[in-house]
Amino acid sequence: MSLILIVLGILGFIVLVFVLVFVVIYNGLVTLRNRVKNAWAQIDVQLKRRYNLIPNLVETVKGYAKHEKTVFENVTKARATAINASGVVNQAKAENMLSGALKSLFAVAENYPDLKASQNFMMLQEELSGTENKIAYARQFYNDSVMAYNIRIQKIPYNLIAGMFGFGKEELFEVEIAAEREVPKVEF
Repeated sequence: MSLILIVLGILGFIVLVFVLVFVVIYNGLVTLRNRVKNAWAQIDVQLKRRYNLIPNLVETVKGYAKHEKTVFENVTKARATAINASGVVNQAKAENMLSGALKSLFAVAENYPDLKASQNFMMLQEELSGTENKIAYARQFYNDSVMAYNIRIQKIPYNLIAGMFGFGKEELFEVEIAAEREVPKVEF
């Protein structure tokens, strides 16, 4: 009888260890998944800030460059596309399109010395530049969080629990290589 109690005790201990390991692994995966969601929310906050600045910037430039209608339409269309984009990949594509349209807007501004000297334009340009830096930081934090999460769900024994409970791979928020390497030229 004492041998049976010892065996049951050992089995109970082994089961308890497996349950504890399971709980630790599962909670770790939940933490990483929520960190990814939080990081995406931070990107979303900065993108919304960017979207709110763009109409003011367009209106300021319109006052000086009334005949540049196509540029304004492209920026407005790109902004609307970016606002309505869903999913990481589609959002990245929309943001690339918006960045290109903003480059065109700033190129138009280069042709108008009075505009470049405008206090309102300079303030908006500075706000947008600061927001772009915050977006870049938030994108890096998001991608780092996604990488940590994706690595974790692919490692043994995490992959077993991840597979059982539907922890799927997350997408990175990538920008076009050419757009990333090309520094926007801003002159005053």
